[in-house]
Amino acid sequence: MTVVALDDTDSRTAGMCTTYAAHLVAEELRDVGVDVDRVLLVRLNPAVAYKTRGNAALAVHADVDLLVARDVASRVVEEHAEVGDDRTNPGVVVAHEADAPPAVAAFAERALREDIDPAEAEALAAAHGYETAGWGNGRGVVGALAAVGAWTAFDDWTYECIHYRPRDRWGTDRIVDAESVFDAADAAYPDAWDTVDRGEGELVCVPHTPGPILYGVRGDDPETVRWVADEFDSEPVHASELFVANQGTDAHLADAALADVEDGRAYRVDATVAGGPETREGGHVFVPVEDDDDATLQCVAFEPTKRFRAHVRRLRPGDRLTVCGEVADGTLKLEKFAVRDLVTTERVTPTCPGCGTNMESAGADQGYRCRDCSTTAGGKERQALDRDLDAGWYEVPPCARRHVAKPLVREDWDAPVHPER
Repeated sequence: MTVVALDDTDSRTAGMCTTYAAHLVAEELRDVGVDVDRVLLVRLNPAVAYKTRGNAALAVHADVDLLVARDVASRVVEEHAEVGDDRTNPGVVVAHEADAPPAVAAFAERALREDIDPAEAEALAAAHGYETAGWGNGRGVVGALAAVGAWTAFDDWTYECIHYRPRDRWGTDRIVDAESVFDAADAAYPDAWDTVDRGEGELVCVPHTPGPILYGVRGDDPETVRWVADEFDSEPVHASELFVANQGTDAHLADAALADVEDGRAYRVDATVAGGPETREGGHVFVPVEDDDDATLQCVAFEPTKRFRAHVRRLRPGDRLTVCGEVADGTLKLEKFAVRDLVTTERVTPTCPGCGTNMESAGADQGYRCRDCSTTAGGKERQALDRDLDAGWYEVPPCARRHVAKPLVREDWDAPVHPER
């Protein structure tokens, strides 16, 4: 089985989409009778600064000669990639095996969590006899090689059915009937997820970029995502492709201690709330956390996470959490968090049992007293807190979810879940 992988054919401003380039490669191979086994859509490190919106690399698994595969992929890149954008640096890697060797699989895992030098990717590809081609600075070879190793590196896969627009429609307003999308999304949930955001009334599956995608439906079952995509009333569809994806898997998260987190990576960290949440200009909600070794970290729920911020605002010092997200500038951007243990009492000034008023301090280390009744108390009392928050997992809504972040409706979790729809 040959694997032909490519990355970085799109542009932030001019559009295009690497999923579409992979579709064109797969279609050209099918047109000449080649059996295409699968097309992988692999989301890489979401914290990489030079990525386009989703940082996806693609790999076509097909029964085809290596040189034929390289020539087809190179021709597609030459004809369709936005190489005029100096931030677009495509790469192609062709491998002679779907089961990648350990070093290539490990490279794929690192590409979800690190920023890797293109020279390292070129050297590793050459060491395993892979064919490569690069344009510009060749950075796309990093993603392409990661896509080669992904099938071996990861074992949690989902699906996305993408419908594409005719070339002359790119850059124009998309015509998709919202009611038909919500109806199909409701019928297929939770096997298809993140199709819409019911709280915001938003069509999550319909992008706003000038590229070729009309819409894409994600889920755990290939037939379900195909059915949902076909149920939408929309402008004419030019082509479609079913992708096997690492979307919705949390493959980017690494378990770590607070002291070990670094900028440009994403983590799953256990911590305790160290101070009250603070809403700052723009509606962003910040909350500090710490661990038992006195390491600290600022967490933030940005304004685009919408109703998720209400959960963050309900946190109190002493709550024990697991927080998940990318770290940038020393701050963890919350994607989800789990409440492990809630503070349920607080220390308050004692109340006089005789007259019911709050006692006053009797002086340093002398407890409290009521001047009217002459009653005393040794210190503050514990009072039950009414917490409008339950134990378990909370997540950002679909409109704010990263491609690779796992929705709470997927699989089993280690605590109760409070999923967003």
